Amino acid sequence: MTQWEYLTAPLLIHNTKAILDNFGAEGWELVAVVATVSDGGGLVAYFKRPRL
Repeated sequence: MTQWEYLTAPLLIHNTKAILDNFGAEGWELVAVVATVSDGGGLVAYFKRPRL
């Protein structure tokens, strides 16, 4: 059975592609993007990748 590790990271609207490309190059798969209420409406990206 595959075991996963997870990562959350803030997404900066002006630099979204570069942020996603960098995590993808490290093997992270984007699972979801969630708008937060507590920090004024920022975005948080949730990633997963198989645990090594």
